Amino acid sequence: MKKNLNQKLIDLIEYYNLINANLLLSNIPLKRNDVKKTAIFSGTKSQKLAKLKKSIQLIKNCELKKNATNLVFGAGNINANIMIIGEGPGAQEDAEGIPFVGRAGKLLDKMLMAIKLERSKVYISNVVNYRPPLNRRPLENEIERYLPYLKSHIEIINPKILLLLGSTALNALIGNEVVISKARGKWMQKEIGAIKPWIIASFHPAFLMRQPEQKKLAWIDLKMIRDKSISLGL
Repeated sequence: MKKNLNQKLIDLIEYYNLINANLLLSNIPLKRNDVKKTAIFSGTKSQKLAKLKKSIQLIKNCELKKNATNLVFGAGNINANIMIIGEGPGAQEDAEGIPFVGRAGKLLDKMLMAIKLERSKVYISNVVNYRPPLNRRPLENEIERYLPYLKSHIEIINPKILLLLGSTALNALIGNEVVISKARGKWMQKEIGAIKPWIIASFHPAFLMRQPEQKKLAWIDLKMIRDKSISLGL
């Protein structure tokens, strides 16, 4: 009994550490790009991911969570050198609890295969882990709420290359002052917790299905990822 209570206490401490409770209780306005703190979980990579997932499941008073069917956490190789971040789960993802399994996911698979990169060799997640109603873009406050979890997720996976698909992922991690049309196809490095991956943004597959003429630019971005992987010896 005592052991169970101690473990619950540890889990609770890790949870409040993750959500930056001191910031939530403060009257100081929160600036997204100033929040650098990520949760420090103990254990193996798998154990850290399990604790992070549990922390997300413990989120209270979240409209996304209330209206969703499943938590969509992440999928793929947890030891991958390449991590991909999308916007949020769609209907198919919400039903299956797996990111990028709908039409956009099938296009993403084809895009990855174009540079001989199997999906099993990457790790995929989203900015928010529950489906926004009617597949709308996550609201600013929703992005803010899930950002600490996303940063911890990235830090645990520790990718060498981070691919941001679409403006939501780009703005969440890089800032609102940049637009996807101008930021795509450019390498940058940014500290995320204790890591500093190479980051590149590209168009979201859902956008490419609506604007197929932009696929030529996405192909340039994919080739840049392929070349960077080679140069890094991945």
